[in-house]
Amino acid sequence: MSWLSLFGKRKDINEGLAQFKSTPGAILLDVRTAEEYHSGHIPGSLNVSLDRIRGVRYRKDTPLFVYCQSGARSVRACVLLNSQGFTATNIGGIGRYRGDLT
Repeated sequence: MSWLSLFGKRKDINEGLAQFKSTPGAILLDVRTAEEYHSGHIPGSLNVSLDRIRGVRYRKDTPLFVYCQSGARSVRACVLLNSQGFTATNIGGIGRYRGDLT
């Protein structure tokens, strides 16, 4: 049993992206390192690595959709963001993404 199973069913990033696209004003955050982000990311995403997530400066009413490589860092990022008053949704890991990367 992986520790990710403690957080429930593994997220389907493709479903999460559909939800992101249908949410007006939402921001898509990639919380991987800058190097990972530059090696390929989901078009339209912004990179804020997990170690910098506490410093985000968005309006609290802006919906945030968060992903990483496997889903582990995005879980931690969402916990931190939600504790700061944001509405952050973990959409999982890019490893299961079925689209083109930039």
